[in-house]
Amino acid sequence: MIYGVALLAACYLVGQTIGELLGRWLNINSNVGGVGFAMLLLILVNQWMHQRKWLTTEMEKGILFWSNLYIPVIVAMSSIQDVKAATSGGIIALLAGIIPVALCILMLPLLMRLGNKDAQKIEGEHSTVSD
Repeated sequence: MIYGVALLAACYLVGQTIGELLGRWLNINSNVGGVGFAMLLLILVNQWMHQRKWLTTEMEKGILFWSNLYIPVIVAMSSIQDVKAATSGGIIALLAGIIPVALCILMLPLLMRLGNKDAQKIEGEHSTVSD
């Protein structure tokens, strides 16, 4: 279980570092999307490890335990950030928020198609076995 927690912590630290570096690059004295980068990294690493069968049940339990607590804690932390200070960074700060949201919305149809293909593949395997 401790490896799952360590994986979550590593993703959090890397995500925060990326957010800080992005904030500095954009000349904003704030972390820009560090939590989002951390969550995305956790999803990608989790999937990558799962495909290689490196993710044990105990590791998954550690990740699941903390991920259930992670989102409410992050929402609480985000609520205290100074939005006015972030938007005073100009159009770049606003684009740093708008562009990722737009990209996520644009990715939804692709993700739905991929999910449908996987569901059809699994359904086809089950019908072949039952025949």
